[in-house]
Amino acid sequence: MADSAAAGPISVEADPDVLARRLRFVLEADRLKSVLRRTRLVDGSRHENSAEHSWHLALMAVLLADTAAARVDLLRVLSMLLVHDVVEIDADDTFAYDAAANVGKEERERLAADRLFGLLPAGEAREMRGLWEEFEAGETADARFAVALDRLQPLLLNMAGGGGSWREHAVTRAQVLRRMEPIRHGAPALWSYVARTVDEACAAGHIATDETESA
Repeated sequence: MADSAAAGPISVEADPDVLARRLRFVLEADRLKSVLRRTRLVDGSRHENSAEHSWHLALMAVLLADTAAARVDLLRVLSMLLVHDVVEIDADDTFAYDAAANVGKEERERLAADRLFGLLPAGEAREMRGLWEEFEAGETADARFAVALDRLQPLLLNMAGGGGSWREHAVTRAQVLRRMEPIRHGAPALWSYVARTVDEACAAGHIATDETESA
């Protein structure tokens, strides 16, 4: 991370606990590979896991940085995307369209953040938790762009995979558009693509129409 890098290399002999705590966090983060999301891979063979999702978002950030609403610090965006779902190790992934599952989500994730970021040395714990909190708040240009990518990626996978979790859970057009709204503000250059994709998904029967929802 930026502050650590600026300070230069650490002496493991002088402070072995720093390295030990960093590596403990790295090994704990491996558990994110076992957290399954509702979104399927494009080939439909299985659900993606949260670690794969985070990597995919980082790749998108590099390729789509010029679509952000304002100039962003790409390194900060990448760091944010790499840690934004770490809390799911304890709190699990919560499906965006499941209202019941979202009850208590913030408290579950706060407790997870306490434990997981607490594994790190104090300075790094503050920095990484700060990135996670910034993403959750979605108020800075970096966070708005990161959140926009987080919303866009499932849309891409669902559309390419023949409906994916939209079909599985009978998600409606109104629900998808509400979920996609942060893209309008965080990466406005992508909004016309999103709107067109939602229309195409409705026409293909991947997303339920609003009329179906009210029927």
